[in-house]
Amino acid sequence: MKGLFTVIFLLIFWNAHGLEATGTISGTIYDASGKPMPYATVLIKKLNIGISSDDNGVYSIDKVPFGEHTVLVNFIGYNTVTKTIRLNNKNFDTKLNFVLEEKTESLNEINVIGKTEETEIETQGFAVNVIKTKEASLRNIQTNELLNTTVGVKIRQNGGLGSEVRYSLNGLSGNSVRIFIDGIPISIYGSSFNLNSIPPSMIKNIEVYKGVVPGHLADDALGGAINIVLHKSAQSNFNASASYGSFNTFQTSVNGLYRYKESGFTVKASAFHNYSDNDYKVSGRSVVVTGLGGVQTPVTARRFNDAYRSTGGMAQIGFTDVKWADQFLIGLTGSDDYKEVQHGAFMTIIPYKGRFLESEALLSTLTYQKRDFLIDGLDVNVNGTYGKRNRIVNDTVAAAYSWNGQRAIDFRGNEYNYSWGSQQEGGPTLTKIDRNVASIRTGLSYAINKHHKFLVNHVYSGVDREDSDALRSVLENTFKGTRDLNKNIYSLTYELSALDDRLKASLFGKYYQQETISIDPTIEKGADGKSKIVDETVSSNKKHDGYGFALSYALNSKITLLTSAEKAVRLPSETEVFGDDGDNVIANSSINPEQSRNYNVGFRLGTFAIRKHNFVVSTNLFARNIKDRIGLPIETSLNVDDELILYVNQGTATSKGIDTQLNYSYNKNFGLNFNVSRFDLKVINRGIEIDVPNTPFFTMNGSLRYSFKDLIQKNSRLNLFYTMYFTDDFSYITSQGTNTVGNDFFNVPQQLAQDFGLSYAFPKNRVVASFDIKNIFDKPVYDNLSVQKPGRAFYLKLNYSINKF
Repeated sequence: MKGLFTVIFLLIFWNAHGLEATGTISGTIYDASGKPMPYATVLIKKLNIGISSDDNGVYSIDKVPFGEHTVLVNFIGYNTVTKTIRLNNKNFDTKLNFVLEEKTESLNEINVIGKTEETEIETQGFAVNVIKTKEASLRNIQTNELLNTTVGVKIRQNGGLGSEVRYSLNGLSGNSVRIFIDGIPISIYGSSFNLNSIPPSMIKNIEVYKGVVPGHLADDALGGAINIVLHKSAQSNFNASASYGSFNTFQTSVNGLYRYKESGFTVKASAFHNYSDNDYKVSGRSVVVTGLGGVQTPVTARRFNDAYRSTGGMAQIGFTDVKWADQFLIGLTGSDDYKEVQHGAFMTIIPYKGRFLESEALLSTLTYQKRDFLIDGLDVNVNGTYGKRNRIVNDTVAAAYSWNGQRAIDFRGNEYNYSWGSQQEGGPTLTKIDRNVASIRTGLSYAINKHHKFLVNHVYSGVDREDSDALRSVLENTFKGTRDLNKNIYSLTYELSALDDRLKASLFGKYYQQETISIDPTIEKGADGKSKIVDETVSSNKKHDGYGFALSYALNSKITLLTSAEKAVRLPSETEVFGDDGDNVIANSSINPEQSRNYNVGFRLGTFAIRKHNFVVSTNLFARNIKDRIGLPIETSLNVDDELILYVNQGTATSKGIDTQLNYSYNKNFGLNFNVSRFDLKVINRGIEIDVPNTPFFTMNGSLRYSFKDLIQKNSRLNLFYTMYFTDDFSYITSQGTNTVGNDFFNVPQQLAQDFGLSYAFPKNRVVASFDIKNIFDKPVYDNLSVQKPGRAFYLKLNYSINKF
């Protein structure tokens, strides 16, 4: 891998380009009012080359041979426009803008020419949804909230802003679901750089793959993958936003890019800051105050040790859209966060006060992308990350507290301290976890012609971890334990497009390799009675292979059949193997990889356009057969108040279910999205097949949008939004057979949360103001047993952007 990376890095500076004289045609698509039109189809007729305009209506087609060409632009509901242009030595980089007029005649049906980028992805055979973030970026919506409205996706969060988040796709959750930023595993960046820290304005779209993951992502994503695709436009732009709301929550972000047109030199930067007291009210079985005689009184209390702060940024310099690179950027990414810890894995009757976590990361990055590298059809993509990140767990307060924020008392009425000297059992700690992290993602793709394409991908990720505790003795800290994890995943993919692009197939194979080494120095007495240092070493080297396919067939322009299957492998994560004091996780060096055979079959109907009505319906049936499923121990007793958790291999599991989604719009003013997901997830426990506990099996999401044009001011727009989230009840523990007495104690009740929002876009769309109400009716909401999420909350946000300067 290192040799391949070196060769590619050196070849970056080889000014190799074709001998044929070519130029570039680029520009912007506008409607009659002057607003940019995203996703319009641009086609060079003679060459049969097509592209869609981006979010800002901008398009660019390079390597166009010199000569005369006719350029055609089309969009649903608008008249097609054509222009003729000649490229030559004096006119090789041409700007060609288009203005589209809306059709005035009424039609029963409008035929679609071309596909949007997200439609292309969603019709390749994979069970995938593509989420656009442009609209959400103008509101006070977190990336996780946006994901939570997607069919088959359930976000499990332990509280408010900054709390632990688990992602569930069709019931498979935790580390079975991998998160990527432009194909790089997000785990490399550390806890201080997470999806809630990345403002939607930085994100172009989000790809959600359920079950079967394409080879180009090349990771051990057994249950699926979420790939965050950041904006890569080389057009100079700037965006800034700030919001304030309930629980003293303040969030701000700024990002921009400037490109020198003559040289292609590009400067790109972004920054974010988030803060919240998270002092929302909670109640329930664990929120009590213990008085004299041990009498427990239920109360409604505010969380008082749950504040969160995160700050970070990225800066990159390099070149974009030059002959030797589409992108060549080097940069730094830095972030840090502070998180107070209110309780352990579950809310207990005695909360924490004084326990907190701190994290920071500083990483260098390299990005290189080039289409038609050296030869036509050969594309290169390299992303590298290297740096340090660390985490500190601070727990030194021995005093016990109650949910009213005051000192806890014993049955005699006396304030008391924990005998172990800290909030969490195990004694006071100032644990520091230092990590050196590295990740290199390399991709080569070669298109033989428009029908056949091969892709080779490799991802390496490594963690060199060292744990220490300032409260330990000098001797103990002198001989620190080390934890090393190195993972390599290779993939080879063949893509076929046939029958006039009606048939699309992707065949891929994957190879997984992971090595873990845990070394803990100890002092032992030898046979001669003298003390000596002995390294206790636990290591493993696991190798597996996988394979799969995705297939789609378009019966016509409106009906596409989709199917995919994969033998997938998920290697244990660093936390599952080595543990993590900050997340209350115990080490398990003997845990095995989990394997699954994933199957999807479904269809996509649409887009149907009838007069001013547009709608799309999609359905996916899925099945998962899992071996050595990794998760928390199957709970069959009352030990749910444990502060610590241990990941284990639960055994064999199966999952079967269905996802259905409807998207509807009318006259570009009204939009509706509704989706349903239902499945069974069973595991063999002690020879008996049972429902996997702590899993919601039935969810529904819906959203409405309505727009008013030219309200108050001409060329302005007011958008109204409504969103609902329904989760059926589920139990934290397994069924106790015919004896159901007390089972209600462990049930997470049926929930319906509803949000409302509005945004006002001033003329020219540079300034947008938005107001959001979360959980309108202030209903108790839980993703995990007894851990209550925030109630009703209000947020105001201002967004300012310049798309071109």
